[in-house]
Amino acid sequence: MICYGELSLNALDLKTYREALLAELSRLADEDAASAEGRGTVILDQQSVGRLSRMDAMQRQAMAQATMRRRAARRAKIDAALRRIDEDEFGFCQKCGDDIAQARLDLDPTALTCVSCATGD
Repeated sequence: MICYGELSLNALDLKTYREALLAELSRLADEDAASAEGRGTVILDQQSVGRLSRMDAMQRQAMAQATMRRRAARRAKIDAALRRIDEDEFGFCQKCGDDIAQARLDLDPTALTCVSCATGD
């Protein structure tokens, strides 16, 4: 059992967090693959009804690219959380060093800070 002050994460807890993080990584990869076509180059379709159709296609492309960037940012947070688990740093606040409440980690295992530091108290 790894004990972080009052927070006590045992091997099962860490395994559960790791599995949840890996499952989310897999889901993000699936979503990236499914949306690849929408992020591609917008081709001028002569059969479409003019300029509005192209603008609509470009807007869909921009939204797909923004979604991909958000997924990439989430993947980076997940990778960092997995590294913290490997380095026995998981559950510590990055600002004050105190424990991050397990309920907070349950909601978001990528949380970097305790509630006090997150809210600026």
